[in-house]
Amino acid sequence: MTQLAAHARATQASDTDFERHLLAALEHANLPTLLACVVQLTGDFSLLEGRFRPTETRGPGDHDHAGLSEAVQAELRELAADVALAQRRGELKPAEPLTPTEVGHILSSVLGEHVPEIQNELFAEELGVVSRATPVIDAENGEEATDVLVVGTGFSGLCAAIRLAEAGVPYTVIEKNPAPGGTWQENIYPGCGVDTPVHLYSFSFAQRPDWPRYFAKQGEVRDYLHELAQSYGVNEKTIFRTELERAVWSNEDQRWHVILRGPDGTRREASYRVVISAVGLLNRPAHPAIPGLDEFPGPVVHTAAWDERLDLTGKRVAVIGTGASAMQLVPAIAGIAGEVQVYQRSPQWIIPNPNTNVPVEPAKQFLMAEYPGYLAWYRLRAAWNFGDRLHPMLRIDPEWPHQERSINADNERHRKFLTGYIERQLPGRPDLVAKCTPTYPPYGKRPLLDHGWFEALLRDNVELIDRGVATIEGNQVITSAGESRTADVIVLATGFQTLNMLAPMEIVGRSGVTLREAWGTDDARAYLGMTVPDFPNLFILYGPNTNAGHGGSHVLSVEMQVRYVLQALKRMAQRRLSSLECRPEVFERYNDDLDEALSGSIWTHPGMTTYYRNSKGRIVTNIPWTNAEYWRRTRWFQPSEFVETPEAASAEASA
Repeated sequence: MTQLAAHARATQASDTDFERHLLAALEHANLPTLLACVVQLTGDFSLLEGRFRPTETRGPGDHDHAGLSEAVQAELRELAADVALAQRRGELKPAEPLTPTEVGHILSSVLGEHVPEIQNELFAEELGVVSRATPVIDAENGEEATDVLVVGTGFSGLCAAIRLAEAGVPYTVIEKNPAPGGTWQENIYPGCGVDTPVHLYSFSFAQRPDWPRYFAKQGEVRDYLHELAQSYGVNEKTIFRTELERAVWSNEDQRWHVILRGPDGTRREASYRVVISAVGLLNRPAHPAIPGLDEFPGPVVHTAAWDERLDLTGKRVAVIGTGASAMQLVPAIAGIAGEVQVYQRSPQWIIPNPNTNVPVEPAKQFLMAEYPGYLAWYRLRAAWNFGDRLHPMLRIDPEWPHQERSINADNERHRKFLTGYIERQLPGRPDLVAKCTPTYPPYGKRPLLDHGWFEALLRDNVELIDRGVATIEGNQVITSAGESRTADVIVLATGFQTLNMLAPMEIVGRSGVTLREAWGTDDARAYLGMTVPDFPNLFILYGPNTNAGHGGSHVLSVEMQVRYVLQALKRMAQRRLSSLECRPEVFERYNDDLDEALSGSIWTHPGMTTYYRNSKGRIVTNIPWTNAEYWRRTRWFQPSEFVETPEAASAEASA
């Protein structure tokens, strides 16, 4: 047999094997996603208007069968197979690239609901039909990149490092931990995982088709970040076990002079033209000031500083807090501990999702890896369903008559749905229903996924105490009502110091004022969440008012911010600038607009306390706008909004 004939036979066998796997996988396909792929591959938009058009998605879940009859489902799968096989054989005429308007049209059609036009350009980027590439320094034409220090290696730091390398910008990363990953390296408590679909909670430029579950666990996200740090060469540029202790801006040489503290406490000095903070919000654990806690005779552990050696088998465990970490921890330890006491100051709204604890079927993994566009469209549907689709529910309708329990008609509809879910999960337990049903409107606090929370509460060895902890006396945990219970272990599920941003770093600006003095202890502000007047060449990722409290992926916001920073660095290289500094009037105008928009948001509701607000009631962490609006505001760096100092001018000033 000739080599050509052997190759042809091997190719034929390979195609036959692929077809067999494809046909089997299509039986498990998400049909709205599949339809979007077929339309993109063929350019046949008429498919969206006929019998294949999905019904509107109702409730949580992926709506896999699209509301279609079994016969139409089979027909769509057959068409999808023919299209994919024809494309694989080179027999399918390539369709014209989609425009942003066409992306919005397809998405609206397969969702069965209207997606506002403002989303189109953002979603075209997410799909990959419009580039999200960051600018590159053109050294051949005389552009000279400046040196950059990146602080942190979570999603923000890794994204910055990867894009800096692609742009040809020299950089150094410091990381306080022994490995990259940020909060996903640190938080190892039982049950820890994401509350955002992981296909969305990953970089657009590093999508992974083989995620083992829809909502990944901590170790899976950590490994993803480790792989990225290794494959993109970030580890080689990172100094681990090192923290930024102090950074001082020098007007003389237009550089940040920093003190870096190593693992043994030794300090060394260095200087960089630009500093990028990528420490984020979920960085430093918040410890409650409970009298007697320090004298508790047993182990006291914070979820963000979990001790892997801690054995809870048969122990009486007191869990203080009922936020996101407790929602994951309690179901994970309920079958191990002898007794679990859960201390709750206020209940949380909990959202069901049928995929929360479900593995991704091998068939769907195959489609995500092999069917053209499947992963991208699946991700795009999630970007809408878990993102800006929810935004209208968080805006206060001043005419709504039931402000004490909800803020608009959509919010009320969700309140009824979520209340019904609580009642269905706790049958025959009106006592637990009363304890678990919030009185404030849905989404007033961070919405949480049900990881088996209600199932855990129904166990005989789990008790929900709807009182805060007043004091600890010996091994007795005493509530604000004076009730006392014995504990062997105390777990602090009390979150992070989200308002004390960039702590404990000391950052001294151009005028000699520290960032802490400019902000106070809990009132951080920045233009676009990234830059602050008097602090030239300092860029903050995942900074003040950049958290999408209505939903969506933190990773999407990070990619927007990193592109903006790279555009700023490109500007510095093009114009040979020694510094860029946000103009005070731009900063003030932006924050006035932001605060005005926030005043109409659910997070101002008086019915709950939330880590979103500071001591004066100002919302510090969340952004009031949609993801699409923030994308628009950060899409292009605007030089007119910054004071630019040319290198020549700074050299003359220092002379």
